[in-house]
Amino acid sequence: MYRIAKKEKLNPTVTLMEIEAPLVARKAEAGQFIILRVDADGERIPLTVAGFDRAAGTVRIIFQTVGATSAALARLGAGDSVADFVGPLGRPTETEGLRNVCVIGGGVGCAIALPVAEKLHAEGCRVTSVIGFRTRELVILEDEFRAASDVLHVVTDDGSYARRGNVCLPLDEMLSAGEKFDRVFAIGPLVMMKFATAKAREYGIPVTVSMNPIMIDGTGMCGGCRLTLIEDGKRVVRFACVDGPDFDGYAVDFDEAMERGGMYREAERHAYARDCDLFGKSEG
Repeated sequence: MYRIAKKEKLNPTVTLMEIEAPLVARKAEAGQFIILRVDADGERIPLTVAGFDRAAGTVRIIFQTVGATSAALARLGAGDSVADFVGPLGRPTETEGLRNVCVIGGGVGCAIALPVAEKLHAEGCRVTSVIGFRTRELVILEDEFRAASDVLHVVTDDGSYARRGNVCLPLDEMLSAGEKFDRVFAIGPLVMMKFATAKAREYGIPVTVSMNPIMIDGTGMCGGCRLTLIEDGKRVVRFACVDGPDFDGYAVDFDEAMERGGMYREAERHAYARDCDLFGKSEG
């Protein structure tokens, strides 16, 4: 069993937890993920490592309540435990040699982008961060990004906080003004990563994207995170969990990934509705 050392609600649907898992904390790096089960009968779900404290032996996870398992996890509190917490898994984000980067986070994807920004900042890289949310009440981790960034842009779709627009707006302005990033890291909804990649590609800026959003099983066995890449002019199949989660944004077939991602929506909606009927409130 793995004890929950801390729980914090970041917004109405997003929760932060720090889990006591010393062996995972010792090895974890930005970009990797863990697999957990809430209880012995629960499903296995992958969650990206949102931070870690090697000295304290804790790993931070940040998740959005979207289905039955995340709802069950959100009902737990500090002092409770989860049955399994396995990792770190996946390939760490590659940062070597980068001196000037743009880190883009969209919505709950900011939880994945933050460790990347923090690692780059700690390595002496100049970090420009762009974080975007639908509305003011959904903004998360702003102070943490400010601490890890030389420049921070915050945008909301409806203009209820900071600047109105999506993450591509400040990215386009910076690139059109002559900013020369070594690399752009785009992490968030698939459609956001698609358009951020397209914008950076106009200026020849390499892009790394995290395909964590399409992972389901986390071991490559389910095939749900199957991903088509264009490599050397050929279409090849990779798996987000075992070959990633990070990939060259130029190579990803985002349209296919978005279409496949919608396959499980109806089943997840039914599971979530059943869970709410059984337990009442889905979050605690």
